[in-house]
Amino acid sequence: MYNAHFGFSEHPFSIAPDPRYLYMSERHRDALAHLLYGVESDGGFVLLTGEVGTGKTTVCRCLLEQLPEHCDVAFILNPKLTVPELLSTVCDEFGISYPPGTDSVKIFTDLINAFLLDAHAKGRKTVLIIDEAQNLSSDVLEQMRLLTNLETNQRKLLQIILLGQPELRDMLARTELRQLAQRIIARYHLDALSREETEAYVNHRIAVAGCRGELLPRSALNRLYQLSGGIPRLINVLADRALLGAYVQGKTKIDRKTLAKAATEVFGEGKSARTMRLAKWLTGLLLLGLAGAGTYFFYSSQGTVPAKSTHLPAAKTYPSKPAQPSTPLASIAWPSDQPIEQSEARAFQAVFRLWGADWPESESNAPCVLAEARQLRCFADRSGLDALRRLNRPAVVKLYNAEGRPYFAALTKLDDHSATLLLGTETRTVAMETLALAWRGDFTLLWRLPPGYQSSLRPGSRQPAVAWLDKLLAQYFHRPLHAGAPLYDDAMVKEVKRFQLSVGLQPDGEVGTSTWICLENVTAGGVPLLHSTAQN
Repeated sequence: MYNAHFGFSEHPFSIAPDPRYLYMSERHRDALAHLLYGVESDGGFVLLTGEVGTGKTTVCRCLLEQLPEHCDVAFILNPKLTVPELLSTVCDEFGISYPPGTDSVKIFTDLINAFLLDAHAKGRKTVLIIDEAQNLSSDVLEQMRLLTNLETNQRKLLQIILLGQPELRDMLARTELRQLAQRIIARYHLDALSREETEAYVNHRIAVAGCRGELLPRSALNRLYQLSGGIPRLINVLADRALLGAYVQGKTKIDRKTLAKAATEVFGEGKSARTMRLAKWLTGLLLLGLAGAGTYFFYSSQGTVPAKSTHLPAAKTYPSKPAQPSTPLASIAWPSDQPIEQSEARAFQAVFRLWGADWPESESNAPCVLAEARQLRCFADRSGLDALRRLNRPAVVKLYNAEGRPYFAALTKLDDHSATLLLGTETRTVAMETLALAWRGDFTLLWRLPPGYQSSLRPGSRQPAVAWLDKLLAQYFHRPLHAGAPLYDDAMVKEVKRFQLSVGLQPDGEVGTSTWICLENVTAGGVPLLHSTAQN
């Protein structure tokens, strides 16, 4: 209706997963790289998760356009099926004939296995993609694992890609599905877009649709980001409705008033504009990994390393108070009876205690200097919760109170719904929404240097730390150690890339701090963790 008015050749904000409109943010490129690696690997499962509307299906359709000619692909969109129903659907998708009316699991699996063997003999690769995989039951997931048992000496004959919402990760963490989880060779969680990515996404879709003008001023783009939380599907719905509203009013641009009216139509009349804006802002923070890198466009960056530290008494845990705080920030506020100037030193001291590291009374050096004297190192980042979950280490986090004043806390535990922090001498457990209000993504954690470590390992390296890397990889992949002084050769690089993909790191083959930390988390004991199950 509005295409001619704005100069579009087609609707720019359709929610159909058209790969032409795929805006390849850094996280989308990483997601696609993980899927491509999985398809090109020797078999097993590949996992891609993300909130509703973040672009999982669109990325997967982009993958389909890049698959080599020798790949046979089946795509299952509705997996809410029984075991026989799913197996018959697999047969239908691959064109495998079966006796009419049969519901025999054995007949289906025998036919599928025969198809896989024949495809392998012809030099073809078989890929099964299951969308909305969080709807799979445990028995169906187990049957999928059994299908991947067919293999040669070099590779498995069936590659399965699971696309699903975040709860799929929780499902695969169950004890009864641990054998399947161990076969996941690459996994990636797709977050929502940042503020700058949202602007680029909108401009990209408008350009693909044939318009070169500025349809959304910066103020309107800011409001669009706040209301959508950076979720592409919500961006599309809101922008489409706002374009229609601007067309009806005879406007050539979308202003904040038109966008606000569109938001009311999309989200309903029940919320006031202020309440709706706050709710969507919090949702956006949560979907970005609770203050991931994108949230930094709202705030100015601050430093994190202290200049001085003092000896402080051991922390004491206080019982929770029955009274509810007057505001969400009150539950995470720095204790009023303790000096906020000492918050950073107290937080570092708490993290040191978790490592069993002492904090001498007379010591006045900065915490990271103290760490080096104890064969530890500081690792500081601004990537927010997703990175911290991946690294799985207690950390000093930088928070902000209602007046914007910074202070520090030790994040000691983390689960899907809450975080436990040490604020001075008080231990508080708060909801993720509360953490999102106070935290902008800064954290500093400790890690232990590998024996003989000199610098990040790159292909061809012979430094002493390669032997330690070989030991950790041998433990993780259940293989024997290499004899003598190992070289960081192509075979070991391939193993590192497989490991990096399995824990959500960029598969560059370079063994830097993040890779060392994640390897040690899943192979070595004696390191403090945020949550007990390492992300492997």
